Amino acid sequence: MDLLNNFWQLFLLSAPWLMLGLLIAGLLNVYLPANFLNKHLGKEGFWTTVKAALIGAPMPLCSCGVIPAAIGLRRAGASKSATTAFLVSTPETGVDSVSVSYVLLGPFMAIIRPIAAICSAIVAGVLVGRDAEKTQTTAHTSEVNNEQKRAATTSCCSTKSAVAEEKASCCSTKSAPASQWQKMKQAVSFSCNKLLSDTMKWLMIGLFFAALVQTYVPESFLSQWGSGTLAMLVVIVISIPMYICATASTPIAAGLLLSGVAPGAVLVFMLAGPATNVATLGVVANELGKRAVVAYLVGVIGVALIFGFLTDYLVAEFGFVVTPLLGEEHQVLPHWLTLLCGTILALLMVRLVLKGALSKYRSTGKSIA
Repeated sequence: MDLLNNFWQLFLLSAPWLMLGLLIAGLLNVYLPANFLNKHLGKEGFWTTVKAALIGAPMPLCSCGVIPAAIGLRRAGASKSATTAFLVSTPETGVDSVSVSYVLLGPFMAIIRPIAAICSAIVAGVLVGRDAEKTQTTAHTSEVNNEQKRAATTSCCSTKSAVAEEKASCCSTKSAPASQWQKMKQAVSFSCNKLLSDTMKWLMIGLFFAALVQTYVPESFLSQWGSGTLAMLVVIVISIPMYICATASTPIAAGLLLSGVAPGAVLVFMLAGPATNVATLGVVANELGKRAVVAYLVGVIGVALIFGFLTDYLVAEFGFVVTPLLGEEHQVLPHWLTLLCGTILALLMVRLVLKGALSKYRSTGKSIA
C-alpha cells in the first residue's frame, strides 16, 4: 500500500505541471512555421549551431520523436553541426520537462538543467561540425545537393505535389488559413494524443521507479557512491541503453535524489539519458558518419560531467536546495486543482491505451480475415 500511495502522490504532484508543459508544447508545434527549421539551420558554423540548440530546447519532441525530425532536417539540407545540436537539445530539455523538474527537483535544477542542455548541444554540434569541415570534399557537397533534390521531389511540401494534390496536401499554400480556435484544437489534440502517447509509457515507468525507491531503498544504499566521479560514470553507463525522454527521466532522477545520489550525478543522468541512447547513436552514425559518434559522445558526456561537478559545487558552496517539493504540495497548487489535473491526465492515458488496444484488435481481425 505504501508503494501505491507514493506512486499516486508523485503522479498527482507531476500532473498539473506536465499538463501545462504539454499545452505549451502543443502550441509551439502548431504555431511554429513548418519551414522555419530548414530556413535557419542550413549552414555550418557556430551561430547556426547555437540557433539549432535554442530552437530545439523547447520543442515538443522526446527521444523517439526527435530522431525522424533530425533525419528530415539533415536530408533537407541542415548542416551536421545544426543537426547534432538539434538532436541533443531537443530530448534533453523542453517546456514540459522544465515544469516537472521544478516541482520534482526544485527551482535550482529547473534552471540549471536547460542551461546545461543547451551548452551540451552547442559543444556537441561544434565538435561534429569541426569533424565535418576536416572531411568535407566536393563529392560530399554534390551528394548533399542530390539529397536535397530527392527530398524536394518526394516531400509532402513539394511544389509539384502541392499543385497536383492541392486539397489533400498538408502544406498547400492555397488552403484556407486555420482560425485561432482551430489552431488551439490542433494544439490540444497534438498534446493529448501524439505527445502524450510518446511520453506516458516512460513517464509511468519513471514514476513507479521513483515510488519504488522512495518506498524500499534506504538512503544509505546509494549514498555510498552517490557523489563524485564514480557516481556520475555509473549513471552514464546506466543511461546509455535507456530509451527515455526528458520528462520521463525527471521522476527517475527524483527517485535517485531521494535515495541519496548527489544532485550533480542526478543532472548527469538527466542529460545523458535522453541524448545517448542506442537508437540516437545509430542515427548519428548513419546520417553524420561514424567519426561523428565519437565527437557526439565527447560533447554530450563531457559537458554533462562538467555541469555535474558545477552543480555539486554550487549546492555545497551556496546552499541551493535540490529536493522534491513533496512536503510543499499545498504551497504550490491547491489540492483540488492537483487532484483534478491528476484525474484528467489519468483519463487521457486510459483513453490512449484503449484506443491503441482497439486499433490493434481491428488490425488483427483484418489480417485473420
